Amino acid sequence: MLPWLPERPVGFPPIASALRDPDGLLAAGGALTPEWLLAAYRRGIFPWFSDDQPVLWWSPDPRMVLFPDEIRVRRSLAKRLRNAGFRITADTAFEGVVAACMAPRDGQPGTWITAEMQTAYGRLHRLGAAHSVEVWHADELVGGLYGVAMGPVFFGESMFSRQADASKVALVHLARAMTAGGGRLIDCQMHTGHLASLGARDIARSEFIGYLEQWLGDAGSGRRETVDDISAATWPFDAIDTLA
Repeated sequence: MLPWLPERPVGFPPIASALRDPDGLLAAGGALTPEWLLAAYRRGIFPWFSDDQPVLWWSPDPRMVLFPDEIRVRRSLAKRLRNAGFRITADTAFEGVVAACMAPRDGQPGTWITAEMQTAYGRLHRLGAAHSVEVWHADELVGGLYGVAMGPVFFGESMFSRQADASKVALVHLARAMTAGGGRLIDCQMHTGHLASLGARDIARSEFIGYLEQWLGDAGSGRRETVDDISAATWPFDAIDTLA
């Protein structure tokens, strides 16, 4: 039976108790407050649910990750980076990026980014934990991504493109900024061919959790996250536009 979490106190069941089918479903309930979200990411857990569902928490095994120095830039993408006329920024249009990621995709009837999620990540952004990378063509926002940064880890949430390769361009800039500034890992959550083509790969959940414990501290120590636990990323968002 799936554990139901109260709104207080913040706490999750052991990761090992996550279901195999559907892969990684761990618990329901809780809340999308900064304290819940910080506790989740530190433990390798993320929320994912639809409008007609309660908050659902996941930790799949294996986990798709991208080590920033393994970003794969094929010849066609390199050409887009050089010649497409894109301008790259960070944290200048967070709400616009999330809204674009919420829009239905081709062949999909809706989106998993609910209004509740939009509000929750907007709050994290204002607290300095959630960030966005934007891709512009002239003055039009044509691509981007957003997620949560803790120490040297970026937990990716979603990305979008309105022009060919625009989300890939955002990811390349993110990866290169992390490589230059000491970032160690981009969490991609679940396997997709799109991310695999850019160098992301699957690793065992136990290996992923080991990285988080090494770089973010042991989440099993009984401590409770608060907004005071938000630490600045070790790599500079303000340098993203210079690291094409």
